[in-house]
Amino acid sequence: VRFPEDLEDDNTTFNPEYSHQVFGDDEVAFGYKGLKILLYYIAGNLSTLFRIEYASKVNEKFDCVEADDVESKIREIIPPGFCTNTDDFVSLLEKEVNFKPFGMLLHTYSVHNEEAGEDITYQIYKADMTCPGFREYHERLQTFLMWFIETASFIDVDDERWNYFLVFEKYNKDGATLFATVGYMTVYNYYVYPDKTRPRVSQMLILPPFQGEGHGAQLLETVHRYYMSSSAVLDITAEDPSENYVKLRDFVLVKLCQDLLCFSPGKLMQGFSQEMVMEAQQKLKINKQHTRRVYEILRLRATDMGDAEQSRSYRLDIKRRLIGPYKKKQRELAKMRRCLRPEELTNQLNQIDLNMQHEQLEESFQQLVSDYRRVLERLAQA
Repeated sequence: VRFPEDLEDDNTTFNPEYSHQVFGDDEVAFGYKGLKILLYYIAGNLSTLFRIEYASKVNEKFDCVEADDVESKIREIIPPGFCTNTDDFVSLLEKEVNFKPFGMLLHTYSVHNEEAGEDITYQIYKADMTCPGFREYHERLQTFLMWFIETASFIDVDDERWNYFLVFEKYNKDGATLFATVGYMTVYNYYVYPDKTRPRVSQMLILPPFQGEGHGAQLLETVHRYYMSSSAVLDITAEDPSENYVKLRDFVLVKLCQDLLCFSPGKLMQGFSQEMVMEAQQKLKINKQHTRRVYEILRLRATDMGDAEQSRSYRLDIKRRLIGPYKKKQRELAKMRRCLRPEELTNQLNQIDLNMQHEQLEESFQQLVSDYRRVLERLAQA
C-alpha cells in the first residue's frame, strides 16, 4: 500500500504460494463460509493491517464443532503492534514520508517500466541489527517467508554473523521521494579454519509484484561483489537452494565469469581446469562445484553443436561428470558381490539396470543442456 486508494485496489493484491506452515499440510481453515484473511502492508516500513472477513461461521452450540482459530494462527507469525482498523492504518500511511532505507547503500540501478513509460530507480542496501528500527522492520519483513518459501523458518537475529541485504524502489508521492520494499536476502558468515569466512545465502525473496523484472539477479550480483572485495572470504555458497535459485545463480555467475581469461573460448575447448577453479575462487569467491557449472555453460556457448565432433566432445565431457553417481553404484555393487548371498545380490542387481542408467544419463544431459541454453539466452539479452 502506497496510497489510501490501494486498500481497495485488487491490482495491488497478491496471494500466498504456500500456507501449509500456518494451516497444516491440507492448507485448510475449517468452519467458515466465504473466509477472507486480509493482510495489508505499507510499502516502505511494512506497518501491517490485519483483518478477517467471512459470511458465516460454524457455531459450537448448534453444530457441535468448533471453527479453527484463524486469528491466533496469523498472530503467531505477524509481530505485535499491527492495526486492526483502516483509519489507524491510513494515519500511519501519512507518516511513510519519514521512512528511509536501513544501512549502507551498495548499488543503484534502474528498470524500464512499460506501463509507466519511464525508468524506475532501485537501490540495494546492506543492513544489520545495529541500525535503529531495523529489528522491528525485519520482524515484519520475514512474515512474507511463511507464504512464499516452502521450508521457511525465522532466523536468530541476535547472532551477529547474519548480514541483511535489502532492495527498495524509489517513488514519488506529492513531490516527495519515498521508498518501497522490493525484496531481501539473508546471508550467514560461517567460520572456515584458520582465518576465513564462507558466506552462505540462507533466504532470498523478491515480493510477487516485483518478480520477473531482474531484481533477484541484481541482488545476488551485488552481494557477490560485496564479498568479493574481502580477503577474509573464501567463497560464497547457499543453504538448500531451490531450483529457481540455482537458475538465477547460474546466470549471475556466468555473467561474472565470462570475461575471465581462463574462460576464453580456446581454453574452454581444452576442458575444465584447475586454473578455472583458482581464478574463479580468488577473483570472484566462487567454489569449485559452481565453477564447473559455469564452465559447462560457457563451453556450450563456445561449441558448435551442429558440428558432430564438437558436439560429441561436449556430450562426453558432461557425461563424464554426470556418471559419477553411477560409478559409485558400481563400486557398491562390487562390494555386494563379495558379501551378499546370491538371492540378495539378484535383488540388488534388479535395482541397478544398466540400460536404465544409460537412459537416465541421457535424460540428465538433455535437461542440463536445456537449462544451460536458457541461461545463455538470458545472458544474450542482458
